Amino acid sequence: MSQKITACLWFDGNAEDAAAFYTSIFKNSDVGSKSKYDDASSEVTGQPKGSTMVVEFEIGGQKFVGLNGGPKFKFNEAVSFMIACKDQAEIDYFWDRLTADGGEESRCCWLKDKFGLSWQVIPERLNELIGGSDPDGSKRAVAALLKMDKPDIQKLQDAYDGK
Repeated sequence: MSQKITACLWFDGNAEDAAAFYTSIFKNSDVGSKSKYDDASSEVTGQPKGSTMVVEFEIGGQKFVGLNGGPKFKFNEAVSFMIACKDQAEIDYFWDRLTADGGEESRCCWLKDKFGLSWQVIPERLNELIGGSDPDGSKRAVAALLKMDKPDIQKLQDAYDGK
C-alpha cells in the first residue's frame, strides 16, 4: 500500500546531505531517487542547473521528500517529528546523533538537528507519567520534565513516585 501523505522538507542546497544523515540514524531507511534542475526549472527558480532539486528518502519506514528550494524558507518549531523511544538507551542514541555536528538541545524533549529541523525524543511511557492515575505524581513528573532538556526516564519516574 502506498503512503498517502508524504512530508516535503525545504532545504537550501543540502537535501542530499540531510537524506544521508537521517538514513544513517534510523533503521528501515534508504535514499531513493533524485531529480536535477534542468534549464527550465533552473531559470524559474534561480537554482543552479544540474544541481539536485528533489531527493526522495525513507526513514523509519516513513517516506519524505527533500526539496532544494533555496534560502527563502527555514525550519521552525511549528513543525517537529516525534520519536517514541522504548528506553533510555534509545533516547540517548537518537538524542546524541540528532544533536551532533551543530544540532541544538532544547527543553522538554525537543532538539534541532544540524539542518534546523525540530525533533521530539519522547519516552513511550511519558503519557503514563504526566497523565497517570496519581494526579500529584503527574504534577511532579511534569515539573521534572519542564527542567530537562534530554528526557531522563528514571528521573521522571522518581518524580512521579515522589522520590
